[in-house]
Amino acid sequence: MRPIKFNPVLKQTLWGGDKIIPFKKLGCSMEQVGESWEISGVEGSETTACGGRYDGMTLTEIVHELKDKMVGAENYRRFGDTFPLLVKFLDARQDLSIQVHPDDSYAVAHGMKNGKTEMWYMLKSDPGASLLSGLRHKITPEEYATMIADGTICDVIDRYEVAEGDCFFIPAGRIHSTGAGCFWTEIQQTSDATYRIYDYNRKDKDGKCRRLHTKEASECIDYSVEPTYRTDYTPEKNACVPLVNCPQFCVGLYDLDEPMTIDYSDLDSFVILVCVDGEGTVVDDEGGETSMCAGDTLLIPAVTAGIYVSGTVKFLEAYV
Repeated sequence: MRPIKFNPVLKQTLWGGDKIIPFKKLGCSMEQVGESWEISGVEGSETTACGGRYDGMTLTEIVHELKDKMVGAENYRRFGDTFPLLVKFLDARQDLSIQVHPDDSYAVAHGMKNGKTEMWYMLKSDPGASLLSGLRHKITPEEYATMIADGTICDVIDRYEVAEGDCFFIPAGRIHSTGAGCFWTEIQQTSDATYRIYDYNRKDKDGKCRRLHTKEASECIDYSVEPTYRTDYTPEKNACVPLVNCPQFCVGLYDLDEPMTIDYSDLDSFVILVCVDGEGTVVDDEGGETSMCAGDTLLIPAVTAGIYVSGTVKFLEAYV
């Protein structure tokens, strides 16, 4: 039951850039890679194990075989063979569309398994890169419809210039978009449910405008306003710094320059480690060693009682 690495699923997109392949040190040549799906149980985009006992098996097949040993007893009761989280790296060469995701109740009512709540941790983005998240001031659904029609919807969304290490929590219902030059990692519910609100009248490779989901989005948007939509946290060396704690997942940040033991004996869940900088070694409770460097993502089975991490390394830790 060693930590498992997966073969990424690379997605070429209209807005994709050139940062992902060198960041992950992949020996391939592809243009406009917008997304690298690191750990995915989404049908049609499932990641397969890279090396080890489960080499070549899909994430869903591994969960089906190991059940609660992989995901934890309560998680297996709730989700069955569906792995509950999806992890990505994303690189935007152009602005992404303005969009919103449904919550669980709306998604289930419309034939989906669950909604889509997510969080972003910003990597080394281009100077001046920015993103949009949350409403700057209160608007009504009627005003929303007018702004979509006249192309002014961006004016009412809060804009943030981003820096490496910035964190944004995007609960279902929060209107958002990332801008050109942004590079980030994303942890989210296992869902590809996205309602596109506005797309700058861009054309796809066939010269057609991408479909908008104006009505569906209007039914999902949370029209409330918050003082800020950027997560406020204080970086700390050699400790777990909490970033997100919500019903869908918990995410913390480790920035290590000395060895550390992390205890999972009381945690009834798998753990995902997403390495965002540096390199190190993960030793599991059976003494097995797994290397980890920037761009790597590791899945640690729920039966693992703890890990010992050494090296100069920064990583996100996520579980349900």
